[in-house]
Amino acid sequence: MTIYSAESTSTPHSTFSPSDKMAKYNDPGIVTESISLNSQDGISPVHREDNIILQKLGYKSQFKREFSLLETISFSMAIMAASCGVTTGYSYPLLSGGHFAMVWAWPIPCAFVLCVAASMAELASSMPTSAGLYYFSAKMASKERSALVSWITGWSNITGQVALICSIDFSCTELITTAIAMSTDGAVVLGSGATFGILMAIHLTQAIFCSAGTRILARTTVVTMVLILTTSIGATISLLVCSGDQRVSSVDAWTKFENNTGWSNNVWAFILAFTTPMWALTGYDSAAHIAEETAGAARAAPIAILVGVLATEILGWLYFIGASYATNSVSDILQSKLALPLGQVFLNVMGKKGALTLWCSIIVLQYLCGCSQAVDASRVIFAFSRDNALPGSRWWKRINHTTGSPVNAVWFAMVLSAICGTLVFSTAAFNSLASASVIGLYISYVTPIYCRVTWGKDKLQPGPFNLGWWSFPIGWIGISWVAFMVVMLLFPYTQTANVQTMNYSIVIVMAVFIFAGGSWIFSARHWFTGPVPNIDWQSDSSSYSEKHNTE
Repeated sequence: MTIYSAESTSTPHSTFSPSDKMAKYNDPGIVTESISLNSQDGISPVHREDNIILQKLGYKSQFKREFSLLETISFSMAIMAASCGVTTGYSYPLLSGGHFAMVWAWPIPCAFVLCVAASMAELASSMPTSAGLYYFSAKMASKERSALVSWITGWSNITGQVALICSIDFSCTELITTAIAMSTDGAVVLGSGATFGILMAIHLTQAIFCSAGTRILARTTVVTMVLILTTSIGATISLLVCSGDQRVSSVDAWTKFENNTGWSNNVWAFILAFTTPMWALTGYDSAAHIAEETAGAARAAPIAILVGVLATEILGWLYFIGASYATNSVSDILQSKLALPLGQVFLNVMGKKGALTLWCSIIVLQYLCGCSQAVDASRVIFAFSRDNALPGSRWWKRINHTTGSPVNAVWFAMVLSAICGTLVFSTAAFNSLASASVIGLYISYVTPIYCRVTWGKDKLQPGPFNLGWWSFPIGWIGISWVAFMVVMLLFPYTQTANVQTMNYSIVIVMAVFIFAGGSWIFSARHWFTGPVPNIDWQSDSSSYSEKHNTE
């Protein structure tokens, strides 16, 4: 791969130069290891090249590269899980425009999200490291702002990652309670205590499962992808075929608009339906965060990001089209007592047995989706801790010798999510948590993109996937879209908001930013310098040059 050759003595800003590394190693507080790039006998040429690229970025290889291209794509798709996003997010377009919002509120955001994904894929191809987004920000920003934007990106991403685990797992809990109500014809409706118990049980079992080795996690993602395809396609076909005479006309399915939000402006009401695709289309940065566990990461990561997003967008839109045709009466579905109103549509068109069969498959998928997100969050925590940016970093950056995975980081992520879980026992709280996860993640998505199109115009060393001149217009489109969506996601879903319906996402987001900002002002700005290399280039510089000159 010629883009990584070292024919010249200069080093692009997207990587650490040996002189920069040695300057950092003069700090006695940094513990380093000396690793020879030629001491990688017994590994495949692809893995060897991956490790060389990683060491050029400043890190030693600490994971087994068990994720293939297919498994990396599966992992990216697993967190987005189209059928889960539509099933649990159906209520937003149902309120915000009925049939029209179901069909059109999905593809419009998808086009802009694809711009964000393409820009992220370009960065991930150039810098395939688990440090991911905050590393990208540090390398693309100006020297004066590098540490600060890296700090902001890292904390934003961790906020979104943890909130997303909780919102996914709470959605899984709602799927389970809805299934119980469906199976008992509404006779059994679980209270908040039982619901909380289910949520904590989900967290506990996921923490145990996600502590497993990389090989097990990689193989599980393929099963998850199969479930995504079967449930998404199966739900779409079932809704269209089984609805029979209940199916609405094509005119109604595609154009009938019903505003039940309470907002008098229909355009704004429709825009609020963008919440569902924005929440569903999160987590594709996961392909970057497992780059150090992926074979051929510089190629696999960008492919996984783009394929995962495109596949989710297509499957999700088809599912929503099927749901629009099968929704015979928006007002009737809104009156359903089920926690998730799409369950009522399933019962209406498929009957109890068929509805529960498909519904339970989606429950299993949602659980696995939560597992994938927990793995993703743990890798972010591990990488940020590796650069000593989190309280207790020395614990969270440890790799378990038995599993070869950051077990401590896994449990830390799940404990934080469980704490968030104590706040989600109302519609307002859950909506606020979902909005906070999207806000945190998308701020972390576009911060490195902003750095790329401003300070980093000439700093990026292109990887196998490169947007070329299109990097700048595509990047600015993505940035502008996210800025608009962040504002939208802060609004309550109804115009007549009260304590029960208020959007508290601003409280969650600001609490984290106040903590992170205060930490920066009073402490971190004195010691946090951005990504910290953990290899000693004094002993490796010659072997690095030899390796590249022989290639």
